[in-house]
Amino acid sequence: MKMINVLVVDDSAYNRTLLAGMLESSPRIKVVGTAADGEEAIEKAVRLKPDFVTLDLEMPRMDGFTFLRWLMRAMPTPVLVVSSRADDKSVLMALEFGAVDFLPKPVGPGAGVEELKKDLVDKVLTFAALEMSKVSSSVALLEAAAKEKPPAAREAAAPSAAQVDVVAVGASTGGPPAIQAIVTKLPEGFPAAVAVSQHMPPRFTRFFAERLDKLSRIRVKEAGDGEPLLPGHVYIAPGGMHMTFVRREGGMRVRLTPSEPGDKYVPSIDAMMRSAAMNFGKRALGVVLTGMGSDGKEGLGLIKGMGGRTFAESKETAVIYGMPKEAFDAGVVDSVIPLGRMAGEIIKACG
Repeated sequence: MKMINVLVVDDSAYNRTLLAGMLESSPRIKVVGTAADGEEAIEKAVRLKPDFVTLDLEMPRMDGFTFLRWLMRAMPTPVLVVSSRADDKSVLMALEFGAVDFLPKPVGPGAGVEELKKDLVDKVLTFAALEMSKVSSSVALLEAAAKEKPPAAREAAAPSAAQVDVVAVGASTGGPPAIQAIVTKLPEGFPAAVAVSQHMPPRFTRFFAERLDKLSRIRVKEAGDGEPLLPGHVYIAPGGMHMTFVRREGGMRVRLTPSEPGDKYVPSIDAMMRSAAMNFGKRALGVVLTGMGSDGKEGLGLIKGMGGRTFAESKETAVIYGMPKEAFDAGVVDSVIPLGRMAGEIIKACG
């Protein structure tokens, strides 16, 4: 079995040693080098040609962002951000630049070491064989979208003869750039509400929503419990919470419930889509994007069973073709769509 050669990039000698030791606890991983800043990382990446890179973001001389952008252009390689700012908007930027995932850096000696070790090794083993062409395509989509400035003033959607009332979107690993590529293409006055469940930790979703709102033509916000579900708005499920819908006097509203120990997926895509199916029936559209696992398979099946439409991201563009494949293999997907065409197909479906 081929060894996975890893380059560890971190300005802390303690963290470099810690991470290297964790990684080499796996017989399949070999740390071929370490670097204290981006400049040293470039030199070692060129010379050592690693299969995988763990990357700190805040470093002297050349920071992690600069190195990451260089790496994705010069020699695309799977990158896992390991940062003390793992709940900050800086991680979102790293994901936009091509990092595949992130882990929080230990806050002190012995703090969460065993949990970090397991997550670190699992992610390296999972992501080392990624098709980097998919990551590069996602980055290119975001770069193209960034050149299109949204209008300064945005109007809420006017009443229309839309065919869909809610678009329920679910994603996991690789999801933030994919969601951004879709939401930033939705036009002002989009006639449906968009509900998003992205597997993310608490607090991180607020930064995600704020960033999307600045880039989009329609309003994007982290969902609040009890607020009305309005057309032309995107609601991001808060990390650590499940988002569903409830009909009350005055219309449909968001309902948030805390996750419980043992919940496999948080926020739950299936829970959101089940609720969409029960409350909106044939006027719901379910969309499953990149991610590991099977979350969304059951939910898409319920939406389809109630007469709604269901989309899944194609194998050609999904960074992790796990959740879309599970849904497709279960026979609950109406259309398989590459990421670059997903926004257009959603717009068309909503009428």
